[in-house]
Amino acid sequence: MLDNYAIADNFSLISKLMDIQGDNSFKAKSFASAAFTVEKLPIQLQVTPPEEIAKIKGIGDSISKAIQEMLQTGKFAALEAYLLKTPPGILEMMKIKGLGPKKIATIWKELEVESLGELLYACNENRLTLLKGFGQKTQDAVKQSIEFYFSNQGRYLYAQVESLALSLEKQLTQMLAPAAVSLTGQFRRNENIIDEITFVAALPAPALLEKLAQLPGLTPAVATTEGALIWQHEQNIIIKIYPAEADSFDKTLFTTTATASFLEHFNAALDVNSIPANSTEAAIFTLAGMDYIEPCLRNGGRAIDLAKKQQLPVLITHKDIKGIIHSHSTWSDGEHTLQQMAITAKEQGFEYLVISDHSRSAFYANGLSIERIQAQHAEIDELNKQLAPFRIFKSVEADILNDGSLDYPDEILASFDLVIASVHSNLKMSEEKAMARLLKAIENPYTTILGHMTGRLLLSRNGYPVNHQQIIDACATHNVVIEINAHPRRLDIDWEWIPYALEKNVLLSIDPDAHSTDGFHDIYYGTLAARKGGLTAAHNLSSFSAAELEAFISKKKK
Repeated sequence: MLDNYAIADNFSLISKLMDIQGDNSFKAKSFASAAFTVEKLPIQLQVTPPEEIAKIKGIGDSISKAIQEMLQTGKFAALEAYLLKTPPGILEMMKIKGLGPKKIATIWKELEVESLGELLYACNENRLTLLKGFGQKTQDAVKQSIEFYFSNQGRYLYAQVESLALSLEKQLTQMLAPAAVSLTGQFRRNENIIDEITFVAALPAPALLEKLAQLPGLTPAVATTEGALIWQHEQNIIIKIYPAEADSFDKTLFTTTATASFLEHFNAALDVNSIPANSTEAAIFTLAGMDYIEPCLRNGGRAIDLAKKQQLPVLITHKDIKGIIHSHSTWSDGEHTLQQMAITAKEQGFEYLVISDHSRSAFYANGLSIERIQAQHAEIDELNKQLAPFRIFKSVEADILNDGSLDYPDEILASFDLVIASVHSNLKMSEEKAMARLLKAIENPYTTILGHMTGRLLLSRNGYPVNHQQIIDACATHNVVIEINAHPRRLDIDWEWIPYALEKNVLLSIDPDAHSTDGFHDIYYGTLAARKGGLTAAHNLSSFSAAELEAFISKKKK
């Protein structure tokens, strides 16, 4: 049977949900008042005669009936009805400090944000400041609260653990010297999602246990698995260390870097157990009759087949990126002016900036009206005179509307050098609806790049269901580039589909989707993901020089 606190919690929750849903404000206030009254009662309602409950000050007939329902059934039907029509992510938002029902309602209704991950992404895109009742301080506080909340969930984006992983590797290398130490596992393979940070150390287990007792922030875990020692880090992530003999360090590094699928394919060429002592990783691949395979490619059998034929690609690196494609300025929802974005890109050695602010339907992101497009283009022309030979290309991130059309008439679309077509609204689609919408956008002759294909936000929102193969085929037919959105929370298109895109000779483009100058750094994470799919610089649009991009645009327009 429910106690007073549980009953009060139910009343409090339904009151907040009614406010969020914009329902009867008088009734919502009565439930909030009932929550306060019930929580402060000196006696338990479960031992109070039913006829006496309605007489308690602050509790009338309606509230009394709800209390009786909860006491008799353990349920509250009215609350359950609200829970059914409220996305789970909205309930999660209620745990974030600084977000009351009114603010959550605004976020949900005006930004169409339904999860904490989406909300964090909106904060990073500077969108909360565009909402009535939200300022920079509120946005910063919400962002900080969400990041703290996520830090206790146990799964992380690669970018979130990168600093910790590299710092620990440095500390362990110094602490355990002269023994060899290396990161391995998911991090060494550059996986999008990291569940644990894994190391190999050339020391026996007892010595490791003794040494690591001196390292702050680690709590030894009771469990061990596959010969590994496990700790819990104070940042709530598992740290796993594989002890190894000095003469088997590289072999252990090899076996712990690879996935089970990779090792299964590798064993068909060379039994891992037969690898001689003191073999380096390079020697292991030579013994197997194949070229050296980069750690990022050790996920399945595809790289092994290529390595046997000496056909492994020369993988792209972040240094191959010549320009920033897909960026936003204060013309829409960016943090920095167009001039600041351009000057920073030039100072960082890039040849060009493709500015692609949001289109007019993205009202929540201060999307560009037709009149404002003309004003922005005038500013671009002036800046190009000042910054030459650096070049700003005129672009837009045009919303793909519900029927698959783009957000402007053809004569406006024609005024841009490039058009990035992306879905931002009505994301809850069936595969049939999503495909019809995307395919029509791809067929539009003004579409240059298909932006973040599935709309996914890693660890936060599944993408809408799509037939990747069919979309890639359509992009091949219509000469549309597919974006690898480099934001660590997107990394969309997923790297697993890059080989098929390459097979179909579809260009990809590693784009940071930068909403500030700091966002340029995200090309690094996009490149890590692209390498896993075997991407080369030649097949990446943002690796084109300014002259090559201009030639590509000219050919596309013809």
